[in-house]
Amino acid sequence: MPPVMPPMIPIESRTTFRPDDVLLLLTDITGKLVPQPTEERERLIQSGVHYSEMLPLEYIPSDRYILEYYRALDTFADAAARAVAVVAEKIYAKKQRETVLVSLARAGTPVGVLIKRYLQRQYDVNATHYTISIVRGRGLDTAAMRHILERHSPRDIQFVDGWIGKGAVLEELASAVRVFVGEQDKRTLLAVLADPANVTDMCGTHDDIPIASSFLNSTVCGLMSRTVIRPGIGENEFHGVAFYDELKHEDRTYEFIDRIESCISELGAPGTGDATSVAISGLESGFEEVRQIAECFGIGDINFIKPGIGEATRVLLRRVPDMLLIAEKAETVLVSHLIQLAEEKNVPVLRYPLRRYSACGIIKALTPDL
Repeated sequence: MPPVMPPMIPIESRTTFRPDDVLLLLTDITGKLVPQPTEERERLIQSGVHYSEMLPLEYIPSDRYILEYYRALDTFADAAARAVAVVAEKIYAKKQRETVLVSLARAGTPVGVLIKRYLQRQYDVNATHYTISIVRGRGLDTAAMRHILERHSPRDIQFVDGWIGKGAVLEELASAVRVFVGEQDKRTLLAVLADPANVTDMCGTHDDIPIASSFLNSTVCGLMSRTVIRPGIGENEFHGVAFYDELKHEDRTYEFIDRIESCISELGAPGTGDATSVAISGLESGFEEVRQIAECFGIGDINFIKPGIGEATRVLLRRVPDMLLIAEKAETVLVSHLIQLAEEKNVPVLRYPLRRYSACGIIKALTPDL
């Protein structure tokens, strides 16, 4: 007799993601936290308040920045599509028909949707896709992981994110997963589109490519806020998330997903090799390059250094940036949205001999000794 399946936990998914694309294992906290201005929130973070206890005010993009978003979507849709296809093929080769996708909210969610759709079309695999919260310094949502492991074998689970910067989230994930299912191979634990740090084999490319979904916040991620851990969320409740219903007229979630999916459908079979790959042999790791940047600029906390196009974009969108580093050899088309944001926010832009990355954002220290 098959085991009795625990009842599904009711989930109120106030989001523009469709329920057949993803199941949100998140607690709705809409209206329970007041979003805070960027500088106020940054001061609190640097004074010791954990970032997961606060919500940022959503950045309202300028018309010029939205033009940069569409230019990147047009220019790099094929590269992103090939990266989706490559990483989806790697996942299928490893997990086969029992694949369970667990994307990390929120950057991993649209990528998980694209991988799920690829597997459905290419192999007629209807992979279950959850999105759950992971928080640096606090780990994975334990209630969400228990929910998943009550229903699926650990060997079928593939974690998914959008991109990797220096690899801090992978380290957090590996540590958290160890508690549930023991030691796992870090090189295959997390699947992403772009991994310039070269810390995972489950990627579409090791190049630092622009992924248009990194250019915006909730409006390309189902109108979801970043995830929150706050007092009042019970031990058996999922991490919190707010939904920005007031931004429905700005929602571009499926505009992004549908555009990349249409490009995927035009691709030939990609195989499981990288879509594109920098010559990584002999280069130091992402962490090593970050340490060198810290030494060069006298930065005491490497968490203030966010390498890669996606991470640099996040710095400019929702932190207080000190400077933006652009690789000396990076073509302007790769980083034009970052240059636009830096201009709008009066952030200095420096050309710097980055090797693994096209760009790197540096957070400004607002308190002494950081």
